[in-house]
Amino acid sequence: MRKSITTVMAGTLLVAGVLTGCASKSTPQSSGSPAAGGSQVTLNVWGMGEEAKSLPKIAEKFMQENPTIKVNVQALPWDTAHDKLLTAVASKKGPDVLQMGTTWIPEFASAKALMDLKPELSKYPEFAEANFYPGAVNTTKQGDTVVGVPWYIDTRVLYYRTDLLKSVGYNEAPKTWDELSDAATKLAARGNGNYGISIDPKEQSLEFMFARQNGSKLLDGNKPLFNQPEFVGAVDYLNSFFKNGSAPKDLGMDIVPAFQKGITPMFISGPWMIKLINDQAPDIKDKWATAVLPKKQNNISALGGSDLSVFQYTEHKDEALKFLAYMSKPETQLEWLKLTNTLPATKKAWEDPALTNDANYKVIGEQMNASEPMPLIKSWEEIAQNFLKTFENIYRGGANVQTELDAFNKKSESILSK
Repeated sequence: MRKSITTVMAGTLLVAGVLTGCASKSTPQSSGSPAAGGSQVTLNVWGMGEEAKSLPKIAEKFMQENPTIKVNVQALPWDTAHDKLLTAVASKKGPDVLQMGTTWIPEFASAKALMDLKPELSKYPEFAEANFYPGAVNTTKQGDTVVGVPWYIDTRVLYYRTDLLKSVGYNEAPKTWDELSDAATKLAARGNGNYGISIDPKEQSLEFMFARQNGSKLLDGNKPLFNQPEFVGAVDYLNSFFKNGSAPKDLGMDIVPAFQKGITPMFISGPWMIKLINDQAPDIKDKWATAVLPKKQNNISALGGSDLSVFQYTEHKDEALKFLAYMSKPETQLEWLKLTNTLPATKKAWEDPALTNDANYKVIGEQMNASEPMPLIKSWEEIAQNFLKTFENIYRGGANVQTELDAFNKKSESILSK
């Protein structure tokens, strides 16, 4: 089970001595002051996942422009990063700059682990809200504070086989819920183990995303709305694909080969699938495309990605902010795109031909205008995990939708009241 901040804080004294190595390696000095006599300051940066292994290449260019700052990058695996951050919070010894998955922001902001950047925003034109997609900006806010700067983004779009959709009367992607259901049903009618669409029941943002499209606010302050008609209708809609056989309950193979063979000619996923399909299924290069999500009341998608934050206990605030400003420049984000295939958070970068000339990335940019993060509250992860169990009872067990959602709503009330 993943540890909570409260659990780790209780063990602060026990682990404090062990954690000394997490502290900034530079000579301590007053907050925000440059190194005395122009000596070099070491800025410790924690990045997450495989893409963070490319961060030293970006840091090298930053150091060339800022010779008094040395950037020391540590790439942490996602599966261990959360606990390492918790121990850093407990000991008050950690990095100067850290990458934050957008869903982690509420937890660490509430623990006062992330510096409030609001007083600093006007000093750096790179931080202007207008530079970024609104959904990305929302991930950085907690109450009256701003605890990060958008770094890279992702959202969900529809992937579809153009040739197979055309064979059932669709010359373009479905644009509405009704069209999506109709196309999936017609594609599944091919038989021989073929389906119309893949609905990933383990994708915890999917049902909440569709609920928003159906007009659900998800939460009204601290009150969950998961048993209200808008949410129930969205779950009913998603469950209909399983009930009529147009979506498999257990596909038994990875999505790319299933898409390649036409077994599941439609699915919803993020921009990382573009490269995977191009690399693993080159034979269907001209037979697939992406589209913005079909619409009910709206076509809001789920926004993910990462922000960059400054650790509350840094001794090098000014240098950390300078690094964040550098990472927020459109040209830096485009360089990051080349290195890692992760998409820029700054709107200006999306004007670059590398993105505007690629039809699939152009769709991602369009969908970003209708993308919002999941509710930015500390307990959201627990709520979302609980929903996966609820939905399994529905799509696999055949349980009554309203009954299951009444129980889920009650459980969510308990979680939110903690």
